[in-house]
Amino acid sequence: MDDRALTLLFLGQLAATLALTGLIWLVQVVQYPLFARVGADAFVAYHAGHAERITWIVGPLMLIEAAAAGFFLIGRPDWLPTWNVWAGAALVAVIWASTALLQVPQHARLADGFEASAHRLLVLGNWLRTIAWSARAALLLVALDGALRRTLDV
Repeated sequence: MDDRALTLLFLGQLAATLALTGLIWLVQVVQYPLFARVGADAFVAYHAGHAERITWIVGPLMLIEAAAAGFFLIGRPDWLPTWNVWAGAALVAVIWASTALLQVPQHARLADGFEASAHRLLVLGNWLRTIAWSARAALLLVALDGALRRTLDV
């Protein structure tokens, strides 16, 4: 793959990661805490609507991010440091593992109705993804800064 294509892939990865970082902060600070205020009568329908709609946003972005991270493990441009690629891929693995092992089981419990302990675990466990996505965004911005400095000879 030529340098231009690698740059476009990097920018796509950066865009997906930044979108996911903003989204996870919104979910962590606004959406998940408000689950407790929905009310028992409406919660099951509300939670189902949340799960269905958020998946259409998060799913494609996570797939783009993971695919790009995996691709850069195999081949990377010279301006993208190896340590950055491996650290970013490790954070993607943490995010996917947290999603599968922490968030999905709690959402499954909440699908049957609001349960305070499941809600508490969902909110607490989601901090791992929030921190990991924030760190991943920082890593990619550091890589972008390095690439721009190299390109602009600053």
